[in-house]
Amino acid sequence: MLVAAQSARAQSRYPEKPIRVIVPFGPGGLADVTTRIVGEKLATLLGQPIVVVNQPGANGVLAAKAVLAAPADGYTLALFTNGTAISAALSGTQAFDPVRDFVPVSGLGVFDFLFVTGAKSPFKTLGDIIAEAKANPGTLNIGTISAGSSQNLSAALFKSLTGIDCAIVAFRTTPDVLTATLRGDVQVAIDGYSAVFSMLSAGEMRALATSGPKRFVGLPDVPTAAESGVPGFDVTSWNALFAIGGTALDTIARINAAVSEALADAGIRAKLAELGITPNAGPPREAGERLTTDIGKWTDVIARAGIQKP
Repeated sequence: MLVAAQSARAQSRYPEKPIRVIVPFGPGGLADVTTRIVGEKLATLLGQPIVVVNQPGANGVLAAKAVLAAPADGYTLALFTNGTAISAALSGTQAFDPVRDFVPVSGLGVFDFLFVTGAKSPFKTLGDIIAEAKANPGTLNIGTISAGSSQNLSAALFKSLTGIDCAIVAFRTTPDVLTATLRGDVQVAIDGYSAVFSMLSAGEMRALATSGPKRFVGLPDVPTAAESGVPGFDVTSWNALFAIGGTALDTIARINAAVSEALADAGIRAKLAELGITPNAGPPREAGERLTTDIGKWTDVIARAGIQKP
């Protein structure tokens, strides 16, 4: 009983030192910026600094190993994204299992991709793209960042659901994708709102559709892909906090409650809205279910697209 009481007191004092969040991307990206925005508020609520550590490379394996090397005490957390589910689906062999080795803590936010084209393009709707591809098979190109990315597999899903014959061209960076779209080398590109917002605002690009199940609040006049003739198309990207398997449930509950409070803050919500992100906390199980559901979904997309696993 004494040991149990001491353990309970130790957990109730959590946190007593800085908390690290390992992000599997470099500084300045959407996941990194999101983590820092929420982390700043979390530091105030929890009374300890939130230290964001960028550990890019190897499709998230390096970041996962860095987290798993730490004790399961809630002081080292992992940022998982839609890309984590894709990596799990894409990898023939995996250095870690995100479902087996980790436990969900809380969602942070969800966001859609946009189908965009150049302002001078003759295509006014996503339906125009589909019609042209069916009338002239093999003549249209869809641009995305690297093969196996969320954007790239979104294009594969779009191609599969519409049955069109077109090329999916993978570029190294988002600026490369957007430049090719403006030149007309690709007729449509798929990327995040934050990546294309400035070009949309400047009138250099036109949004054709959004990827989620409902219209994006920041672009209420832009239809979803499902509304544009692709029933069943639903790609909602996300980011969430996960902890090492075996982390105490009351520690997870403490972090989850703080994240929920942070995401309820009007200032935080406004900052995330500027990035096209909808705050999305919820109980830990929701983040876990989203991960497992997406692993299954992208496993099917990869198989139907004939993408070779490494």
